[in-house]
Amino acid sequence: MPQHRLAATALLAIGIVGGVRATVPDEADSSIRQFLAQDYTQPAYRATRRLEAENGVRRGWIEAVTEYSPKTGFRYEITDEGGSNHIRTKVLRAVLDGERDVIALGEAARSSLDRGNYTFQPNGVDDEGLANVLLVPRRKERVLVAGTMFLQPADGDLVRLQGRLAKSPSFWIKNVDITRSYERIGGVVVPVTLESTAQVRLLGPASLRMTYIYSEVDGHPVGSTAASSTSSR
Repeated sequence: MPQHRLAATALLAIGIVGGVRATVPDEADSSIRQFLAQDYTQPAYRATRRLEAENGVRRGWIEAVTEYSPKTGFRYEITDEGGSNHIRTKVLRAVLDGERDVIALGEAARSSLDRGNYTFQPNGVDDEGLANVLLVPRRKERVLVAGTMFLQPADGDLVRLQGRLAKSPSFWIKNVDITRSYERIGGVVVPVTLESTAQVRLLGPASLRMTYIYSEVDGHPVGSTAASSTSSR
């Protein structure tokens, strides 16, 4: 698969956190106020990630130790890998390289959940007991998501964000759907899984899954049981 068809996959690794402002009275309003009271600035962390991707018969995976701090930025080290060399090189490493470059260039703010990027429409509490907030991108950009944010009603913790990229990354890739799940680890809400699917012209459906296991958050070690899992809340 040509590099230009796959490099855009890296966009899916951008951290999506930030502020949000309710504009319509709703059952979700209280949860949104709780959410606003929290600091969602990306913390320093150290985590092991597993990334898996497939497109047709090609499948590949890598495991990497990843680190982030405001001073040093994002860096990673591959510790194990297997499967298709093409998938590993052109897709999975591209995801990590893309995240590193976005942070280094200071562009992460273009995807944050704030009023500069989105309008927000509280949409009640669903059958799971989660407060729903509809996200409407202010611009058609490939780093923004048209979808829904799910919050814990009691404390406003961000649980999940799901939707479709507001703009296709390229002519070759369309209908990019993502689901990112979060958990509170070491006292901080952090992403624990990312799942995405897309249609690649001429080559059919492609998928990506990334999971995180944190060993350190904000300079503090976390228990070995703080493993990532898709949120069922």
